Amino acid sequence: MTTASQTSTSPGLSSTVAVVTGGSRGIGLAIAGAFVERGARVVITGRDQNHLDEAAARFSRDAVLPVRADVGKPDEAGCAIDAAVERFGGLDVLVNNAGVGHFANVADMSTADWQKVIDTNLSGVFYCCAAAIPHLKRRGAGWIINISSLAGKNPFVGGAAYCASKAGLNAFSEALMQEVRYDNIRVSYIMPGSVATGFGGRPFDKVDGRSAAAGADWKIAPEDVADLVLDLVTFPSRSLPSRIELRPSRPKK
Repeated sequence: MTTASQTSTSPGLSSTVAVVTGGSRGIGLAIAGAFVERGARVVITGRDQNHLDEAAARFSRDAVLPVRADVGKPDEAGCAIDAAVERFGGLDVLVNNAGVGHFANVADMSTADWQKVIDTNLSGVFYCCAAAIPHLKRRGAGWIINISSLAGKNPFVGGAAYCASKAGLNAFSEALMQEVRYDNIRVSYIMPGSVATGFGGRPFDKVDGRSAAAGADWKIAPEDVADLVLDLVTFPSRSLPSRIELRPSRPKK
């Protein structure tokens, strides 16, 4: 991750305001960093204040505002969106990245774990979108980018809750894309495969200067997803890459 002192601004994003949920670690932190490098101002959300503080310390206070919020709670999701508008004067991009995973067979999964996955991965996206869309309409254009997963189309044993949440997110994204396209709001969802983020509790390392979990250099780096997000928001306005699958080039055999 490039620190604020190393960043260079791009006129194309210098007036852009983005909200990145789950922006204190992993993919979300990489996305926030990519926006800052291009001159945007960013609100990052997370549930852990220590992680938020550590993430925010990487950047200028003028560029990044950390907001402690559980997007699975409607009021907190709305407050995060409002914070971006109040601090930076509007909203141009919403990246719904916050996600949790509890992996267990259905008979062994608690109701609380099921609800946490659905509340964060699916309902949280709805709450953030519902709060953000009026502000995007006021801007006259904008982007909503949802970070999904290939698990949403490739279910696996022990992943019923997670896979269902991502399949629902895919369908939600498709419907929302059609709903707001004539408001000049473009909606896209990215379905990464295996990403080296420590999501499963593995330690971090660096491979060729990019993030990777130890022993998982074959996986997608968080920065790869961030690069794709930046490609989307700078894509010609006449076109919409609405669904993107991202896989490791050479997965482990």
